Amino acid sequence: MKRPEPQRGVLEIEPYVGGRARADGAGPIYKLSANETPLGPSKAAIEAFKDAASSLSLYPDGGAAELREAIAERYGLNPNRIVCGAGSDELLHLLAQCYLGEGDESIVTEHGFLVYPIVTSAAGAKAVVAKEVGYRTDVDAILSAVTEKTRVVFLANPNNPTGTYIPAEEVRRLQQGLRPDILLILDAAYSEYVSKNDYEAGIELVATCENVVMTRTFSKIYGLAGLRLGWMYAPQHIVDVVNRVRGPFNVSIPAMKAGVAAIRDLNHLKLSREHNDKWLAWLTGEISNLGLEVTPSVANFLIIHFPNEKGKTAKDADAFLMKRGLILRAVTSYGLPDCLRLTVGTEEANRLVVAALAEFMNGKAVTS
Repeated sequence: MKRPEPQRGVLEIEPYVGGRARADGAGPIYKLSANETPLGPSKAAIEAFKDAASSLSLYPDGGAAELREAIAERYGLNPNRIVCGAGSDELLHLLAQCYLGEGDESIVTEHGFLVYPIVTSAAGAKAVVAKEVGYRTDVDAILSAVTEKTRVVFLANPNNPTGTYIPAEEVRRLQQGLRPDILLILDAAYSEYVSKNDYEAGIELVATCENVVMTRTFSKIYGLAGLRLGWMYAPQHIVDVVNRVRGPFNVSIPAMKAGVAAIRDLNHLKLSREHNDKWLAWLTGEISNLGLEVTPSVANFLIIHFPNEKGKTAKDADAFLMKRGLILRAVTSYGLPDCLRLTVGTEEANRLVVAALAEFMNGKAVTS
């Protein structure tokens, strides 16, 4: 029997699975699997969201002008070169839809964000994997993977799930090594957490190049993951293309209002960054002292490497922690079967996970 068939490549996609939120049979739950901020959104953003309730019968501004202007004011940008979306994920989908097609290739890194191959396949193209070195993007590997079919390069900087980054000089070298018709997409979802002097989110590169786009999100440090809100900064010709296919009302009024308030609340941003700086360093040190390898991270999460020994594997650790209500992220789908990703949580959650890992490494039974 004949039936409608999807576009080529769609059925080859492995659906994206987010971080778990439940631990059956456990008492208090500490969700440390989704890179959500433990401080939540700012009070100003919450109030703006509540105030938007009276506008629910109205269509939102299709151009998200107020939000684009607030973002532009915060970073000194031209608002006409900003596009807002339902999370940066939507923008990645739109960019792939616009710039990839059947027979084309994108380049993704070995342990890069899983959405990149998904949006590539959905557009009918093929994702080519560039090897990393020390869980870090290797610019030379990306450049070596370029073929005449390459149309897009995806680069998460910092990368999820590894938490590593490459300095601005390396990003510039990458851009300079690409053909001008190849689109370089810089995913800077975790950029607000980075305090390294040699790091740039991508604003300067976008401002001076015709083939670079930077995407950002309100889901991480701003604590608005539930509202699905993101934005991109791009050359005018790319903005024009994306706006031709973008849904006319893709960002809701409550999301826009909360986003405007969030990006203007610099004090909440400061507190969130300070919390992360303190506890990321503490977690890295304490977990390393247990004899576990931790890849140095600049984001609000880190990956823990477990020995491939009976009773000490990442799978064993995951089961052990789950019984204590501590939910981490298994990253086997990212090619890291011996690792778990841990989001920086509240002080209570951070101390509990270190104590539980100490028990695990001391050989306490998983079923206890």
